[in-house]
Amino acid sequence: MESTPTQIVSAGSRHKKNLLIVLCLSGTYLIAEVIGGIVTNSLALLADAAHMLTDVVGLLLAFIAIKIGERKADPSRTYGYYRTEILAAVINAVVLLAISIYVLFEAYKRFQDPPEVQSKSMLIVAGIGLIVNIVGMMILRKDSESSLNMKGAYFEVLSDMLTSVGVMIAGVIMLTTGWYYADPLISAAIGLLIFPRTWRLLKEAINVLLEGTPKEVDIHELRKSLEQAPGVKNIHDLHVWSLTSSVNAMSAHVVKEAAYSQNQLLKILTDTTVNNFKISHTTFQIEDEGYEENEVHL
Repeated sequence: MESTPTQIVSAGSRHKKNLLIVLCLSGTYLIAEVIGGIVTNSLALLADAAHMLTDVVGLLLAFIAIKIGERKADPSRTYGYYRTEILAAVINAVVLLAISIYVLFEAYKRFQDPPEVQSKSMLIVAGIGLIVNIVGMMILRKDSESSLNMKGAYFEVLSDMLTSVGVMIAGVIMLTTGWYYADPLISAAIGLLIFPRTWRLLKEAINVLLEGTPKEVDIHELRKSLEQAPGVKNIHDLHVWSLTSSVNAMSAHVVKEAAYSQNQLLKILTDTTVNNFKISHTTFQIEDEGYEENEVHL
């Protein structure tokens, strides 16, 4: 027997407006940064512009994923399209890792022969970028706590903010000392900083795609709680997974006591999982005593 809310709203779909605002801000700054990078001959700015381009594409993917994820379930997609948000998070993470490698490679080449950079103009462009990215982070920060897709978008903006800070530091060093090695050095440091958070995002997204147990659900506590529920003699074949961020599902076989009806037991179990473990979609197979001994799995 199955129980599910009449409507499940993914975490990402609640934040479309904020994502669209950040997308517009980032897209506008991208144009300015490309021009600034070419004019100033700064690798840090050009690397950030390339990074910003992938961020804009990533934000766009995140927005499209939310729109697709809102489509209703159909005969070919009985769970709906929630996983598109997770696919977008994976794509964002992979692209971020690729950009990090690219920045490190370009920094290595510039270490061989650092060119002269127009430091003052570089500082101005980076300063504007810093403001844009801080605003974007403030808009997305709360949203990122409930959605892997939005977390991916937040990390995109966060990595851009770090890049802007690095570019400004490099600009100040070159402006005051004329030491042009600062440009590739800071660029390499930024490339390395992007890796850890991006790797964690990728691991979380892959865990969802592999239908791993959500990190916020203690499956041992869940089993214990279900087995202690009135009318339950035994729980087996317990599975817990995520459809998408903050939308968890579970299924279990439940051996019931004879004194309880299936409907009574179903209500008890559903209340336990929804209220105590925040599981949105539950499926229980209610069995009489002795059934499990002759059970056949197909």
